[in-house]
Amino acid sequence: MSDAPELDPIALEITWNGLKSIADECFLTIMRSAFSTNIKERHDHSTAIADARGRLIVQAERALPIHLASMSGLMTHILEIYGDRIAPGDIFIGNDPHVAGGTHLPDINLAAPVFDGDTLIGFVANIVHHADVGGAAVGSMSGGLDEIYKEGLRIPLVRLYRDGALDDDIMRLLLLNMRLPDERKGDLYAQIAAIRLGCKRLGEVMDRIGAETLTQTFSEIVSRTYIRMQTAISRLPDGEYTFQDVMDDDGAGTENIPIVLTIRKSGTEIVFDFAGTADQVLGNFNLTLNATQSAVCFALKALLDSDVPNNQGIFDAIGIEAPLGSFVNCVAPAPVALRANTCQRVVDIVIGALADALPDQVVAATNGANTSAVFAGTDPRTGGQYVYLETLGGGMGARATHDGKDGVQVNITNTSNLPVEAIEQEYPLRVEEYALVEDSGGAGRYRGGMGIRRVIRPVDHTCEFNGVGERFTNQPWGLFGGKSGATGSFQVKNDDGPTTPLPAKASRVKLSPHDAAIIVTPGAGGYGPPKDRSSEHLEKDKQSGKFTEAFLARHYFEAE
Repeated sequence: MSDAPELDPIALEITWNGLKSIADECFLTIMRSAFSTNIKERHDHSTAIADARGRLIVQAERALPIHLASMSGLMTHILEIYGDRIAPGDIFIGNDPHVAGGTHLPDINLAAPVFDGDTLIGFVANIVHHADVGGAAVGSMSGGLDEIYKEGLRIPLVRLYRDGALDDDIMRLLLLNMRLPDERKGDLYAQIAAIRLGCKRLGEVMDRIGAETLTQTFSEIVSRTYIRMQTAISRLPDGEYTFQDVMDDDGAGTENIPIVLTIRKSGTEIVFDFAGTADQVLGNFNLTLNATQSAVCFALKALLDSDVPNNQGIFDAIGIEAPLGSFVNCVAPAPVALRANTCQRVVDIVIGALADALPDQVVAATNGANTSAVFAGTDPRTGGQYVYLETLGGGMGARATHDGKDGVQVNITNTSNLPVEAIEQEYPLRVEEYALVEDSGGAGRYRGGMGIRRVIRPVDHTCEFNGVGERFTNQPWGLFGGKSGATGSFQVKNDDGPTTPLPAKASRVKLSPHDAAIIVTPGAGGYGPPKDRSSEHLEKDKQSGKFTEAFLARHYFEAE
């Protein structure tokens, strides 16, 4: 037990908000100095502060929930591998899900220690999704890759900076194995700038309140979060809750992959047991345990107390049991590039399991995907290579009191849809259509959100298209009598020929200027019986143009 005096609650709150402000400032630093649109426009990155034990203390407000456990895993590995060899001026880098605490290879983690003299106080960390990290397919996110060696460059945990000096050998090795090395270098230096800023700001806090008080503050933040999460859990009725759903396929021959969940809750204790879930698969939709942990923690927090801060206290309050070698706790060399899609399904399954216990808090199934589209080729304007990566939103599930949101990122992703102007300015591509998908929101007392349609054509060149979709076969389900949302699809429209459907895991599709890729994301499920939808809402549906008369007649008027 420490002999340090109890922290003043007002001072604690001020310091806590100061730490969150540091994480937010680091987030903005990356966003404003990065080279790639995936970061500066879509904000596919996160920043955090951890303590000397590697426990996550603060995550930036706009950070991605899927990165929650990944950054914590990085710090744990730093302590395990380097121990007392960690020194001021070090910056560590890693991305490997199996040996460096990551969740997939495009997410590159950086972390730097902060010292008070010779005493380690904590870490400043960030994670950025890079548009390409090498591998067999442009964008490092193609479906059907059957081992992690094909997905890109694996970076074990190593020192990128030692005593404040860059290890240029490591940087050159990284950049040589990634497409668009200048862009990658720019994004990495944006991460480094944010790390240095975070270390400086954390040092300023330490100078102001003292190292001992700062360390005590870290522990108090985790403890209070743990107590608050346990309090929220205690309000959930005791019992056992079960649910299961399936992934469409893994892109490598395995279809309808089951994820089975049993939740056991007693008092303040809760355990998420994935026994019965499929074994890890050949395709790259597997989850490492920390990815599963991020999805479970997000879902429970969203249902019970969405204002609980993201830190180690959440992890400590939740138990997870997942068979080693399973789809949700895979082992090397399992490929994992498309793990976000599976995380989305895990969130849906947690919500489905708790629907009867929390009918007013749950939502129907969302678009349940992280629909990705990668266009790559040679820009005729410059002669240089380009890679345009985007993950597109879709429908959000309906709630007990509201319709689902249309065309948004949901659950564990927190990125934006890239603006048309940014796409056409940055890349030799033309966006011919950007719209909501008619009739895609599931009918109900409150209807599900709608999917997105993008039609994109290469301009004056031939390019390669890689697309990955989920909920392209199995519809997003409704709740309490609500109807399912529509599935997604990929197609190619040729000026002189028919429109050709593509598989949900479309790889290396060649597009000429006479071709346009059609990307349709899934909608979401409805909530409650359609017959209970109010006349006011139905009139708005008619006027909105989002639904055809035939759809409204079939689901609402014929049901009366």
